[in-house]
Amino acid sequence: MPLTIRSSAFAEGGAIPVQYSCDGEDRSPPLAWDGVPEGTQSLALIVDDPDAPDPAAPQRTYVHWVLYNLPPTLTHLPEAFEPATLAIAIGEGINDWRRTAYGGPCPPIGRHRYFHKLYALDMMLQGLLRPTKADLERAMRGHIIEQATLIGTYER
Repeated sequence: MPLTIRSSAFAEGGAIPVQYSCDGEDRSPPLAWDGVPEGTQSLALIVDDPDAPDPAAPQRTYVHWVLYNLPPTLTHLPEAFEPATLAIAIGEGINDWRRTAYGGPCPPIGRHRYFHKLYALDMMLQGLLRPTKADLERAMRGHIIEQATLIGTYER
């Protein structure tokens, strides 16, 4: 079974509900996954928007959430997930709001796509301190066993 990621809050390619955006309560949506491959030592999650600032003329990818060192036995993140609620150390990186937390969709114009990318890694990532998405991607290079993506959309 391949690695898959899904949300009970929105379908693949569907609209992300307002409560998970800056227009609502800005809390993370529930996410769940299956098919974690054998040999996985940790999972990482990156949520980003490649359509910033305008989907008609994108100029950059805006990072909304960076998590790493999720245990491979974990099968979901509940709505409004806070890493500190688990009894294990989960790494959280810096998003483009310069904070270590989920930042929901908040597009200035048009309908944007939000990629929820889950990575199965062959190691725990060491030596990272509040990494950016780029830092995390460098650390993961050569250690990704499998990847799954869930895309949701949002328009204000």
